[in-house]
Amino acid sequence: MRVYLVVIDDTQEAHSALRFAARRAADTNGTVHLLALVPKQEFSAFGQVQATIEEEARDRAEVLANSAGGELMSESGMMPQIAVRVGDATTVIKEYLQEHPEVAALVLGAAVESGPGPLVTHFSAIAGGLPCPLFVVPGGLSEEEIDRIS
Repeated sequence: MRVYLVVIDDTQEAHSALRFAARRAADTNGTVHLLALVPKQEFSAFGQVQATIEEEARDRAEVLANSAGGELMSESGMMPQIAVRVGDATTVIKEYLQEHPEVAALVLGAAVESGPGPLVTHFSAIAGGLPCPLFVVPGGLSEEEIDRIS
């Protein structure tokens, strides 16, 4: 079974990547894994305040991932595997790919303005060393265009 890994956040390009991955998974009898990232906090607050800040960030990521999963389920009938991880985005994604050799492709969405985004920039530069293909979906494509190319 082919597994398409999508890094999910609240951007239009992530939505485009999810739609592309869902269509590819449906066409290849595959599935989708959603990975929501929680960045490490760059400041340190006092004890319980820091724990509350980190918990709220994780809760937001879980809600976002579950919402995207629900959207995928309602549109395609496909239930994704959802993971929420804390840490540096590129490191977390690399670790996830190492832990999940069944991933057939990493699917990222490129931002429409001000460059493709940090994940696309990073993973495009190291694509030759990834354990799977990298699909970059332009964030400005319409749903119809995504459906046509996927």
